[in-house]
Amino acid sequence: MGRLDVGGSISAHGLGGAKDLPIPAELAIAGAVAALVISFTVLAVAWREPRYDPATSGRPAPAWLDRFASSRALAVTARVLGMAFFLYVAAAAVFGKDSLINPFLGTFYVLLWVGLVPASLLLGPVFRAISPVRTISMLFARISGVPEGEGLYAYPARLGYWPAAAGLFAFVWLELVYPASTDLGPVRLWCAAYLGIMLIGSAVWGTTFLERADPFEVYSSLVARLSIWGRRDGVLVLRSPLANLDTVVPRPGLVAVVGVLFGSTAFDSFRESTPWLKLVQSLSTSRVLPDTVALVVFSAGVALVLAVATMATGVTSDTPRRALPDLFAHSVVPIIVGYVVAHYLSYFVEYGQTTVIQLSDPFSRGDDYLGTADLQVSYWLSSHPTFLAVTKVLAVALGHVVGVVAAHDRAIKLLPRRHQLTGQLPILVAMVGFTVGGLYLLFAA
Repeated sequence: MGRLDVGGSISAHGLGGAKDLPIPAELAIAGAVAALVISFTVLAVAWREPRYDPATSGRPAPAWLDRFASSRALAVTARVLGMAFFLYVAAAAVFGKDSLINPFLGTFYVLLWVGLVPASLLLGPVFRAISPVRTISMLFARISGVPEGEGLYAYPARLGYWPAAAGLFAFVWLELVYPASTDLGPVRLWCAAYLGIMLIGSAVWGTTFLERADPFEVYSSLVARLSIWGRRDGVLVLRSPLANLDTVVPRPGLVAVVGVLFGSTAFDSFRESTPWLKLVQSLSTSRVLPDTVALVVFSAGVALVLAVATMATGVTSDTPRRALPDLFAHSVVPIIVGYVVAHYLSYFVEYGQTTVIQLSDPFSRGDDYLGTADLQVSYWLSSHPTFLAVTKVLAVALGHVVGVVAAHDRAIKLLPRRHQLTGQLPILVAMVGFTVGGLYLLFAA
């Protein structure tokens, strides 16, 4: 990912490399793998019945909180604020200077893409509430007299999340592969194409299209399943993150979505590793082709490993083997979140501050519209490398442990009794592989 530095320039995104991870790589990897194996052993002994059921899990939130969260006033406020911010940043994109300090770039790559994760963990499916596409679609529906949320046709169930997977891949390709990813023109064109496709799709298939095809909404909604906020029969409920994660609805394309999200994060580390840099520099072609191939391999590889690991078990007659990858794909979501924290923590905190400062001057004229132009960026995280290193390793390990728990509960719910433990061994092996590979890249980048 391109990133903003103090002076406003954009350099190749990375983790800061081994220099901000002052702990032995072998110790970190061994500890994370041990945590996975111990977790699986404890689960095998103490967790023998499924504990999560979307129809009963969670306790109702206080009545006043439910009224507030469900109020039209809150919904309208969120849409107005989201639309106002969108127009503000769009003005910077259209009328601002084609410069690396244009806040449009930081907003797109930092506040939107990375910021979706902490925002969704804390507030639930926040992008759905502030999405400018949804707001514009609602306004068009009101003007045309079409019932809100409806389209000309029903969204085809077989499409599932495949459009979102394609959109996510298009984003990460722009972010990680395209050479001009920090030029204003290509990024504006990508955003214009995104808006056009989403608006046309919502007109044809209604807001169901946005729920399953908008890459940012699908990403935000998946991460939001690890928050404490959920709904049951329209009532706001408080759930544990694991119980909430169990409510992810398996649909076609879900494995592709988690494959792109996880694989692209791993590729972002790999593309700056010494062996890969030496290889692409030895080729006579530009980096676009080999980087594109590598991004496809990483994304498809994650999806393939998940598919093989989940299908390598016995099933009941009620559960087709081909359905298992989507049924277990939810267990990869905490792993994705763990790697996002490990990969982007210092980047988001420090360069996010830079973007907030730049937002006060959207046209690069010395303005201070938001009163943030004189703020200073705090580099506390970078100046405490041991804390940063431990946080990153713990995030990866915790993400995998939560993933193992989610997969275990789903396994004892779906698999025949004689396969409930042995059927999880391929998944455990896959997660150990993800752990070792992810931490290796974390240290090697």
